[in-house]
Amino acid sequence: MLVTLLAGLALLGISAAIGARALSSGRIQSAQRLRSIEMYGFGRSGDAMPAAGPLRLSLSGLAEQVGRAMTGRLGRVDLVQMRRDLLGAGFYAITAEAYLGYRILATAALTAFMLLLAVSAPSLLAFAGVAVAATMGWRLPLVVVQRRAKARREEIDRELPELIDLLVVSIEAGVGLAGALQMMASRMDGPMGAELRLMQQEQSMGLSSDHALSKLLERCDTPSVRSFVRSLQQGERLGVSIGTILRNLAGEMRTRRRQVAEERAQKAPVKILFPLVFLIFPALFIVLLGPAVFALKNVFG
Repeated sequence: MLVTLLAGLALLGISAAIGARALSSGRIQSAQRLRSIEMYGFGRSGDAMPAAGPLRLSLSGLAEQVGRAMTGRLGRVDLVQMRRDLLGAGFYAITAEAYLGYRILATAALTAFMLLLAVSAPSLLAFAGVAVAATMGWRLPLVVVQRRAKARREEIDRELPELIDLLVVSIEAGVGLAGALQMMASRMDGPMGAELRLMQQEQSMGLSSDHALSKLLERCDTPSVRSFVRSLQQGERLGVSIGTILRNLAGEMRTRRRQVAEERAQKAPVKILFPLVFLIFPALFIVLLGPAVFALKNVFG
């Protein structure tokens, strides 16, 4: 009976997926063409995204359709913040609607799996696991994207002082700011290089340098990037020497990075307190006091 139920549910899910794919085939192809136009010219050859397979394209299109259908029905969903998290994590080609669809599909898949387990072996713990699986399916993609965005922004903050030093050397050697940025974009790797290449591509597509810098700040909204962008914008508007501004900015960023390191060092004793109390001290007491306890037991036993 259970095998028949599982087979019927699997066939029902497969037929529903095939039907949804057939109904949304035209829309999926149109959305893929529009996304390819939006991402046209991004980065150099090493930054090109690998070609997605048919299964991945179908899943992406299905997730986007589900996300668009549920956008108006979920009042607490902030698509602007979700798009900001995706850009911060480096997922340029994933829209906020597709991201919402992935979260909904993950929630439905985990909930259905735990529900099947609960039906096969009914218990209070199994039905409680259904709620836990639903919560994990909804929250886990959000946590993964936010942690990746945070780590990526921290790496950009670490790379920014070196970028500013290279820009100062290039500008003082006679290279213009636009040429120096283009040179750094072609030579730098990592998240900072990817952001610079994307900024260069936006400028080549018609955006002004001020607007491209604002888009860079929107993708990587950190204190260091904010100071960098505002310094460049003010230098271009006021006609101040960019080399002097960047040199002072590099010293300020190194001071900020040293303060952040000191802050983390001061937090270390508090963070290490819980592993010491709950993990290290009990094992140490067992090793040190164990022989004494057995000796006292033998004496008074």
